[in-house]
Amino acid sequence: MSRITIPAREDAPEKSQPLFDAVEKQLGVVPNLFRLIGNSPAALEGYLGLNGALGRTLDAKTRERIALATAQANGCDYCLSAHTYLGLNLAKLDDVEIALNRTGHSGDAKADAAVAFARKVLDTRGRVSDADLAEVRLAGFSEAQVVEIVAAVAVNVLTNYVNNVAETDIDFPVVLAAEAA
Repeated sequence: MSRITIPAREDAPEKSQPLFDAVEKQLGVVPNLFRLIGNSPAALEGYLGLNGALGRTLDAKTRERIALATAQANGCDYCLSAHTYLGLNLAKLDDVEIALNRTGHSGDAKADAAVAFARKVLDTRGRVSDADLAEVRLAGFSEAQVVEIVAAVAVNVLTNYVNNVAETDIDFPVVLAAEAA
């Protein structure tokens, strides 16, 4: 059971309601994570704003790959469950690709550079080497895309940490970080 209240939609703060409407329009439901973060309308607005902006720049496959690598590294079962589901059903990644993504890699060479760089950003707390930066650039990522990869790591760390603190009830098919990837 979640250690922080996940309010019923109607019991959440009034300022979170229009944000929930937008989530429901996009996903068809308001998952527990959004209702949990919605305890703070400011936090929900910030999360949705950055996540939405990145959705207009990085493609869905790249975002899901980075989310899977980050969730695995941070041991976030909620995010790993959600992004496995979204990876399979939204981004159309296959099981083999998802397993690779969880280890910080990809079967696609360009995607591998992005996911490996994202994992290095996470593992080094942003203190990547010149060689790491050169490698992601060599794979074809622009300066803007490098910043967007870092931002994708950051937005996923936010949800990983919120879910790890709260021990959010998982409302997706359960995938555990402790399972071999």
